[in-house]
Amino acid sequence: QVRLAESGGGLVQAGGSLRLSCALSGRPASGRPVSTVAMGWFRQAPGKEREFVASIRWSGGTTYYSDSVRGRFAVSRELRANTIYLQMNGLEPEDTAVYYCAAQSVGAKSYNHWGQGTQVTVSS
Repeated sequence: QVRLAESGGGLVQAGGSLRLSCALSGRPASGRPVSTVAMGWFRQAPGKEREFVASIRWSGGTTYYSDSVRGRFAVSRELRANTIYLQMNGLEPEDTAVYYCAAQSVGAKSYNHWGQGTQVTVSS
């Protein structure tokens, strides 16, 4: 099965930085190699709904960001490693959340693979 494994979360003070990583591995039930359209990051804070953070097109590398993180976060990818990163700078307490990695396979209408999440806590 397809797996997404996030890592890099932790506890930091306001103004600090963290880099999250997400490695895509395995194969879908069909047994065919995974073909990815895009991968992205989402987050969910306590008592709030999951929200989009950033994404990157797999082939072209075009990036997208939510207004709340634009200018502070940067998403990147390593194609051959099937890995994406989220560099988070200038972290704020409002960034505290569980961060999830997601992938959209070719043929899928939306993100169809999700990781288990990694906790990011920013203290004031």
